[in-house]
Amino acid sequence: MHIGEMAEKSGMSSRTLRHYEEIGLIPATGRTEGGFRVYTDEDFRRLMTIRRMKALNYTTGEMGELLTLLDILESSAPNAERSSAREQLVALLDDAVAKREKLARQVERADEFLGILRNRLN
Repeated sequence: MHIGEMAEKSGMSSRTLRHYEEIGLIPATGRTEGGFRVYTDEDFRRLMTIRRMKALNYTTGEMGELLTLLDILESSAPNAERSSAREQLVALLDDAVAKREKLARQVERADEFLGILRNRLN
């Protein structure tokens, strides 16, 4: 798929896609003879992983580290390397759970505030 389709399908801008490619979060894409970027289904899957990490406020550096670990885990790397990646990801899972819980508390507070506004407007 071309960059416009990838942007529309992912809900991200073409500029963001180019930036992620520049900093190495998504691989350099293939190009058509006319020079247009071409993305694969795997590129889309990776982008959606990035989008979900972004929701938990991971930095692009942290995203890169997480993606590298996921790549190792899903590769044919030696068992010891994959096992090490898995251990690191398990530890990072705890961090992701904590980040999600913090966001859930923020949503609860936002809902409480909305309730206050609604009550006072009635």
